[in-house]
Amino acid sequence: MKRLITTLSGLALASAMTTAGAAEITVGGKNFTEQQILSNMTTQYLEGLGYDVENRSGMGSAVLRQAQENGQIDLYWEYTGTSLINYNDVTERLGPEETYERVKELDAEKGLVWLEPSEANNTYALAMREDDAEERGIASLSDLAQAVNDGEELTFALNAEFYAREDGWRPLQQAYDFRVSRGDVKRMDSGLVYPALRDGDVEVGLVFATDGRIPAFDFRVLEDDKGYFPAYALTPVVRQETLEANTDLAEQMNALSALLDDETMAELNARVDVERENIEDVAQSFLEENELL
Repeated sequence: MKRLITTLSGLALASAMTTAGAAEITVGGKNFTEQQILSNMTTQYLEGLGYDVENRSGMGSAVLRQAQENGQIDLYWEYTGTSLINYNDVTERLGPEETYERVKELDAEKGLVWLEPSEANNTYALAMREDDAEERGIASLSDLAQAVNDGEELTFALNAEFYAREDGWRPLQQAYDFRVSRGDVKRMDSGLVYPALRDGDVEVGLVFATDGRIPAFDFRVLEDDKGYFPAYALTPVVRQETLEANTDLAEQMNALSALLDDETMAELNARVDVERENIEDVAQSFLEENELL
């Protein structure tokens, strides 16, 4: 895991003792492992900085967003693509930076401020077993397309939603100029894709880029070298009123955001989902290792 070595963390920690005081912050989170880790991590981090924090994790995505707009939640970690597509109904395909700037602009009108995005991007991805990908010389989706077009026998595991959606499997094949027959695609629940790929039932599986089973099962995530998949950069989002009342909060949260990337989140998720560690302990150890607690 990365260690924060910039002066940003030092500034945040030094200023907290004099400016945070007893400010009250309500931290929200969604109802899956990654979000529960982040909400717990944020709670412990801010409490260590002197804030009075209430943790309200385990909420549905739409409910959580509405609660923040209504002022019931001050801060939570959101994904840029979720805000763009689900909350702002933007169907235009945008790159990562464009997605961030668009949601930042649109949500500002609702009193919500997007802070600095992390490098963690929990988007769709295609993965293979590391040894199989290495043997076949496949590192990117373009490599995969070439392998399919060269006649290599590859079976794919996809969830039913991605297989059918208008911005899913069919246009992905068009974007990378390859075609897989229906008989070579197995549709299954997302959770079943990982063991199917691990056990060799398929050669390629649709995964989420920060899922803990990726490092645990030794998968290789194939590079999306044409930028097909939407950006879902994990970013702290805070109510404007909350930032105005807590002048150091943005800098402090940006220090935490700077520590997160795909590999880090996958490792943290794996400690909970695969190794069955306690969420609070995982969050605490991460903060301690990075000298934020």
